[in-house]
Amino acid sequence: MCGNCLLRETAYICPMQCPKGLRNGPCGSGAVEGCCVDPTRPCVWHLIYERAEAQGKLDRLLEVEAPLDWSRVGRETWGTVAAEARSRGLLSPTYLSRTDDWRMQMQLLFQDIRQPEWWQGDDLYHPATSQQPASGLQASLAGGEFAVTAEISPPASADADKFRSNAGRLRDMIHASNVTQNPMATPRMSSVACSALLLEEGIEPVLQLTARDYNRFALQSEALGASALGIHNILCLTGDPPTNNPGPASGLPFDLDATQMLWILRRMRDEHRFLDGREIESPPKLFLGAAASPSGPNLLHETLRLKKKINAGAQFIQTQLVYDIDALCRWLEALDKSDLLRKTHILVGIGPLRSAKVARYIQEHIPDIVVPQTFINALERSSNPDETGFEFALELIRKLTVLPGVSGVHIMTMGWEEILGRLVREAELPAFQRR
Repeated sequence: MCGNCLLRETAYICPMQCPKGLRNGPCGSGAVEGCCVDPTRPCVWHLIYERAEAQGKLDRLLEVEAPLDWSRVGRETWGTVAAEARSRGLLSPTYLSRTDDWRMQMQLLFQDIRQPEWWQGDDLYHPATSQQPASGLQASLAGGEFAVTAEISPPASADADKFRSNAGRLRDMIHASNVTQNPMATPRMSSVACSALLLEEGIEPVLQLTARDYNRFALQSEALGASALGIHNILCLTGDPPTNNPGPASGLPFDLDATQMLWILRRMRDEHRFLDGREIESPPKLFLGAAASPSGPNLLHETLRLKKKINAGAQFIQTQLVYDIDALCRWLEALDKSDLLRKTHILVGIGPLRSAKVARYIQEHIPDIVVPQTFINALERSSNPDETGFEFALELIRKLTVLPGVSGVHIMTMGWEEILGRLVREAELPAFQRR
């Protein structure tokens, strides 16, 4: 028993069946038909979404739920509910006869237990309290510039020379570069250290932090340290499951999820408080981001999932790889109908492909990415698949520069680093024009 029951809010399906322990929605690693940790079982959060939708209660899933209070784990919640109801007089025969009032008071009781004083989650949008940009990336986006971000993987060693060399190729081509956090659950040089190295090379970093690698204490500590070093862009991710590592695997469930990370960091920045309630004399300056999947299997569910992150504090969104412009347009239209486009900046994921084999692998094995069959066929027939892949990516970027609701691109070169400069140059993106 988790001792922190949410059954009333999750269509009476226990979210703690998720091996990662996610309490605010699904991760981006799993498919509807199979959990990313255990493919033999369905994703419990997709089951929750489906039942909540059938019951007309999807809006209940927008409330940002608290991390586990580990002091209550192993105890059942209903005893706490009964004791609290008794202390409020809600179990007296007199009160029980006042049906409507009793139901309202019981809802308030459940909310107080579900949302303790140290959390106070809700389903509302929380814009940043300051309009002053925390970073160059935020300033560029706020000024309407079409932003370009890329990413670089930390080395699997203590030698920073190659990392510096790779980083140097990005200088003057992009607005900022992500530093991935232990990709595929394999240990690498810390993202904060690599972000500091990027700053030394004149490149603004986007620090990726994953719930897999950070509990509530480490997250708050890292945010303070990052801000002190001049690292202000933070992308909050759930993270690949530790079972992706060849072993031995680390433990599950996670202490936090990406939505909870956003909630904690936003409150540190805007309310100047730690999770435990202590005041922060000098709060961190942060520009907070999250990930999204425009090609997810259910548009309504994907919109709700992203709305929750934006409400919690996500100011920019970097999407999963996009190859289907029509699917992207449908997703953007859904976001617009939910009034989300004005509340965040969308950076669309672009990944040039060099072969039909890689395209097919992505289509068949990576959840929530759709590679059109026409593109796969073109790569297969091409006498120069590198050029075909480049031209497809270039054409996609050109379409995105004039697509309403798109604020920029996030280019993932997937080992083809030398192509970045040519893409930025031939697409005539602002990052190149500033040189």
